[in-house]
Amino acid sequence: MHPKLSIIIPALNEEDYLPLLLESIKKQDFIDYEVIVADANSKDKTVEIAKNYKCRITMGGSVSKGRNEGAKIAQGELFLFVDADMFFPYLGFLTELIKKFEKRKLEIASFPLCPVTNYFFDKFPKSNNIDKNFFKIYNFWAKINQKILPYASGVILTKREIHQKTGGFNEKIKLAEDHSYVRNGAKFGKFGFLSISPILTSSRRFECDGRLKVYLKYILAEVYMFFWGPIESDIFKYKFNHYYEKPFFSLKNKKKNEKDKLKNSVF
Repeated sequence: MHPKLSIIIPALNEEDYLPLLLESIKKQDFIDYEVIVADANSKDKTVEIAKNYKCRITMGGSVSKGRNEGAKIAQGELFLFVDADMFFPYLGFLTELIKKFEKRKLEIASFPLCPVTNYFFDKFPKSNNIDKNFFKIYNFWAKINQKILPYASGVILTKREIHQKTGGFNEKIKLAEDHSYVRNGAKFGKFGFLSISPILTSSRRFECDGRLKVYLKYILAEVYMFFWGPIESDIFKYKFNHYYEKPFFSLKNKKKNEKDKLKNSVF
């Protein structure tokens, strides 16, 4: 019997963050799922960690390619695309997510996000108010526009047939491929931005690249898409996982008990 839900995670050198996501999945009360990690030739323990959590492994590449490759081997009726540095906020999250998706008779959906900043420092979780307010504005904007112009938060739930009809993620797109994907998917099925407790995500891109720079890049990207369509040139220089090169974002030099404490505090 095939699982109802396939959770697809593109990953590159995510040994520090992937365990948090996988642990939050493991603790869910929803059991009818499989987890697929599309690895882009990681040089750390990403694949080893995925295997330890009984994930299925496939070769990835860019975010879009990883999602597409994961979908190719997925067996579920529904696909949930989620980034490796995100995690689910409580043990009943997936159950609530599927119920709301089905209640609204949706065929493709996205959800609100809430950032946590430096959650391996100090008490977990610790949110930065600037990031938190930015995401609140974005979540509100996405919600009020869901019937006009679909937006995606990077986390997308879709029916298998919708993914197949869209042809998957456009691997030529350099930035905001998730927006293009849900807008394309909305042509084939009902889209919705679900009202649910936000999925937690790291703020490492803001910390690493600078908040003003990243916020401005996102805003300009939306303007670009409005006038010229999908961003297939590298005009915004948006990289896929360059954080492992920066020691600030590594847990390797932290005490082992600090990491264990974090892992046990996911819920």
